[in-house]
Amino acid sequence: MKIGDKVRFLSEVGGGVVTGFQGKDIVLVEDADGFDIPMPVRECVVIETDDYNIPTMASKAAKKKSEEQPATRTAPATPAPRAEHPAKPQVSVYRQPEMKGGDILNVCLAFVPEDIKAVSTTPFEAYLVNDSNYYMYYTYLSAEGKSWTARSHGLIEPNTKLLLEEFEKSELNDRERVAVQLVAFKDNRPFAMKPVANVEIRVDTVKFYKLHTFQQTDFFETPALVYDVIKNDVPVRQVYVSAEDLQDALIRKKAADSPSAPRTIVKRGGKNEIAEVDLHIGELLDDTRGMSNSEILDYQLDKFREVMEQYKNKREQRIVFIHGKGDGVLRKALLDELKRKYPACKAQDASFQEYGFGATMVTIK
Repeated sequence: MKIGDKVRFLSEVGGGVVTGFQGKDIVLVEDADGFDIPMPVRECVVIETDDYNIPTMASKAAKKKSEEQPATRTAPATPAPRAEHPAKPQVSVYRQPEMKGGDILNVCLAFVPEDIKAVSTTPFEAYLVNDSNYYMYYTYLSAEGKSWTARSHGLIEPNTKLLLEEFEKSELNDRERVAVQLVAFKDNRPFAMKPVANVEIRVDTVKFYKLHTFQQTDFFETPALVYDVIKNDVPVRQVYVSAEDLQDALIRKKAADSPSAPRTIVKRGGKNEIAEVDLHIGELLDDTRGMSNSEILDYQLDKFREVMEQYKNKREQRIVFIHGKGDGVLRKALLDELKRKYPACKAQDASFQEYGFGATMVTIK
């Protein structure tokens, strides 16, 4: 591999022309935009042709314009030293090489205290972190009521963090509702189109007074409070609940959780009135958590005794106790109770057609 060779990257999309070396292991590759990208030598392969890096019409026009500009300038009084290489466009932030997995968008908004040891009084810095291989046009806004104010806007480069603003603790309440709008693209290279993101974030201002809410991240040397804007290509959507909606929901839940008297006795009219008593524990109690099987059986028998005491002096009264088929434990307990306390009463299976095999009819004698 030598200067002037055309190479393609092995583990990432892209390539270019070798312009130099940094030590034995790093090669500088000039891409179609004219930027030198440092890459490990082992991640590059020399090729004869590389259709991916053929300059586009736009890049050709830009290169021609940059070459024509020096010719229009007034010649200096003294000869300038001859440059070995043509001048390249300057950028304010060094362009990072594309990272493996960086074609999936991950963007976050970070708040970093200037002095973590004085978190209750320190000023803060707000950063936009672009953890992807995409350029992004961004707008950072804050809201007051229904009115929005743009606090920062511009372009953030791939795999970089950008300082949006600095603010004092007294200005914190103005950042309670913020939003980030993003348009992602790649410059002079093919890419998968990403949807435009418009994410509103509710900032919990109380967290800015608690030291433990600021955590170590891969993006900052000091702890930061981080809110995701885009996570794995998906814009983050927070759920907003107003105080009125929350109060209504609590009232409805309280009404739903309030115990209601179970329906245990239904009287069927007529000359030969029949009382029906459903002894299923679900009809007697709304909640049986913490009760053992023995305690449940005792509760059902107490209901049985309560009904028998209510009708014991009403001769020829018929009572149908619905106990279910089950394993027969409750039915046997009812029959044993009748023999001991109400031997004069008559017990028989209730109508199979009407109750199936899970009911016993008692006639008071």
